Amino acid sequence: MAAPEPARLDLTGLTTRPAQVWGGVRLVPLTRDEPITGLRLHARAYGDEPGVVELDRRTRYTSYIPHGFVATWSDDDTPVAAYGTQLAQDAAGGRPPARTVRLRTHRRMARRVERNRLRFLPLHLAVEGYLALHFGGPEVVWDEWSQRAVRRGLSPRVEEAYLGAEVAGLADALKHFEIHPGQCGVLVHVADAVAAAFVVPHPDDYRALHATLVQDLYGELVHHYATLAAPVPRFEVRLPDDVATVAELRAAATRQQAEWARFHDTTMADGLLGQTYAMSRVYRMGDYTLSRFLPAFRLKQENHIGELITDRNGRTAYLKTFRLSEAQVRRAHLLTTLAAHHWHLPTTATALGLTEPQLGLRLDSAGFGALLREDVLARYRAG
Repeated sequence: MAAPEPARLDLTGLTTRPAQVWGGVRLVPLTRDEPITGLRLHARAYGDEPGVVELDRRTRYTSYIPHGFVATWSDDDTPVAAYGTQLAQDAAGGRPPARTVRLRTHRRMARRVERNRLRFLPLHLAVEGYLALHFGGPEVVWDEWSQRAVRRGLSPRVEEAYLGAEVAGLADALKHFEIHPGQCGVLVHVADAVAAAFVVPHPDDYRALHATLVQDLYGELVHHYATLAAPVPRFEVRLPDDVATVAELRAAATRQQAEWARFHDTTMADGLLGQTYAMSRVYRMGDYTLSRFLPAFRLKQENHIGELITDRNGRTAYLKTFRLSEAQVRRAHLLTTLAAHHWHLPTTATALGLTEPQLGLRLDSAGFGALLREDVLARYRAG
């Protein structure tokens, strides 16, 4: 896998349409001027069993994985068709007994299944990149680190997320609003905070995959906002009073649509689209590249992880994002700062404006206390 490269998300060719509001959920449709026909996506449903992904001989990723995406592309950019949704069953063709839990095993997050077909696990590809952040643990064996930290690193690394069906109002919003003509994506806002972005190459792909947003993962912050937030306001149309002709009315409506688009792109979605991300290439698919990205882990600001497919010109063909919670951002910020200072506690504490005991206690509260030797952590607690 290539080293991360700094880049921004590029939604060139996608047009923001007027938002649709349902309670605390605001859906902002994204349409394409011209669909991408050389790349198509379809879903492969896996059912309700938990999934285990074998990343390598020693590493496993376990989660609820309801579906995978299959990308089909052409080598000469000629149009290709999606295969449609495929349902996977057990060998006997029936459902497993209710009293048992089956585990579905997947080989790698992204796996080529045919010459021009790639199966990958949407969002889990991005989440695995976050979980793998400095997963190996201390690079230098300082005295403060435990034998467990040296031998096992951050294993096991655990994070929590919510199914989209548990985000209040999301399922109803997706069910009640019609899909916009030419729609190839959507920005999901909860309590007017960006919850997720989803973009696909072709309108037919979006119609087939629209409902999968309910099966996606959403962070603790998004679930919290959806549960406690009041209904968000609708953006009303405001036309000038001096409109006298149909042509003037049409021009005023066009200006209003452009103003809505600018507001959604530059104000409401700036925390997602206005940031620089560390991009890591996962797989090359002819003229297309599958990558995942991590943010700069800015404290008390929006931070999104995600995955995308870009064409040879850098145009986004596919995008899916996950908004991290404040606690997840703090954990990643701690790990990133430690790694930048070679896991040396005194210099890391200075960089964070803390004393060494304060840093030790912060590691403990973030769930990394087991990485420190017990006597060292006890000394930090004693002050």
